[in-house]
Amino acid sequence: MADSSSRTYWKILIALSLVHFSGDFYSSFINPLFPVFMDKMGLSLAQVGFLAGISRFLMFIVQPLSGYWADRHPSRSFILIGLLMPILFIPLAGITTGFYGLLFCIIIGSTGSSLFHPPVTGMVPLYAGRNLGLAMSIYNTAGTLAFGVGPIFITWYVVRFGLRAMPLTMAIGLLIWIYFYWVIPNPKGDDMAQYGFLETLRQTLGGVWQLILLIWIVMVMRSLVGQSLMTFMPVLWVQKGHTLVSAGVLFSIFTISGTVAGILCGHLSDRMGYKRLLWITHGLMTPFLLVFLLVPGKWIYPATILAGGFNMASLPLGVVMAQKIAPKGRSMVASLMMGLAFGTGGILSPIVGKLGDIFTIQSVLMLLVCIPVLSLIPIYFIPEVGKHTDEQS
Repeated sequence: MADSSSRTYWKILIALSLVHFSGDFYSSFINPLFPVFMDKMGLSLAQVGFLAGISRFLMFIVQPLSGYWADRHPSRSFILIGLLMPILFIPLAGITTGFYGLLFCIIIGSTGSSLFHPPVTGMVPLYAGRNLGLAMSIYNTAGTLAFGVGPIFITWYVVRFGLRAMPLTMAIGLLIWIYFYWVIPNPKGDDMAQYGFLETLRQTLGGVWQLILLIWIVMVMRSLVGQSLMTFMPVLWVQKGHTLVSAGVLFSIFTISGTVAGILCGHLSDRMGYKRLLWITHGLMTPFLLVFLLVPGKWIYPATILAGGFNMASLPLGVVMAQKIAPKGRSMVASLMMGLAFGTGGILSPIVGKLGDIFTIQSVLMLLVCIPVLSLIPIYFIPEVGKHTDEQS
């Protein structure tokens, strides 16, 4: 059982990270298969846009409500049932015959994703000991890696075996789920069951809501830049003469370098403090992203490594800082920093696309990557947490 000591429970942390990977792995199946669903069901682009919007809304925007219930009634049910929903229902999309069947599978699978994310993220600080930054970065990296590996796997699988074979992929998730059933401990509550939603927010955030808001704004800015780049980079690369395969390789480099940078940043944050690393990563993000958008020829490959690394390195820092500032509602705070911030940044991406239609996607992205400079303003007002303050206390 976890305590307040400095011990790090790696077995449990790895299991929590695998939960994150498994759920996001199945959740990543739908988007890359939209062309196949369009061909099979005759879906319109408007219907595809609606399905993608519903999936993003349910996976991210409703997480704060899930976090509220998880803090109010701590139970493994949120994790185990929530994880089971995408494992079972996303693969069933392969045997649906129409729009409404596909919509049903997406709604159930995406809702399950929102159920398990907040309580699992809220448990990481309980078992991280003195390695909270590293533990959270590994946990976040597991989800990012899943969204990188999942589309590659499912597109290969469907090309090789067909859509109707998708339900067989449940077997992988169900075997892992059985392991989770035996390993994942019960979440620890903070006696929040007697409070309503608004009172829970008051108990969770109390006098620190302004600081939580500042961190959330920083995370939204990072998410808007990151998601817009990941959405429109392949289009830009093809416009510049890269092949579709080359664009896919660059996309993978961007994602993988970001996951590696996230782990490195988490490791350093336990020693340097979180705010200092926010200054460094967000201060250098814009210059490296501008170089990334302008560099010619084969220089694009090292530029992509640096751009992906600096864009995604700060992803775990906001969650850890918010949980340290407001430790009483770990699941709620995690849902705000990850789910709501990620979803808000993603919802704004269509506006970026519309502006790209009016002007050019190159010019819009050039302006967009300057946003991290603005994020230095809220970062200035966030207090330092981490090693420096821990040693002073």
